[in-house]
Amino acid sequence: MNITRDDIIDMVGLTEDEVQAIAEHEHVPEISAAALADYLLHRADGVDTIKRMIRDDIRAALIRGDRAHAASLIHAFHHFMESART
Repeated sequence: MNITRDDIIDMVGLTEDEVQAIAEHEHVPEISAAALADYLLHRADGVDTIKRMIRDDIRAALIRGDRAHAASLIHAFHHFMESART
């Protein structure tokens, strides 16, 4: 049995967009971002850290004029806020 990228993302409990936002922020592959997300979600400040990462990505997308990507990140941020374990 092979564990896929989607399996790993599912195990973390975040959406693909949320993991991609972390990967973008940290400049790491999605698998590494999923591992980081799992680590952060077990820390007291982890949810706030992930929120900050996604907000930083939104800001960066807006600064470079990539409104479509910013909109996608805003959607991921809202989903994270709704499902975040605070």
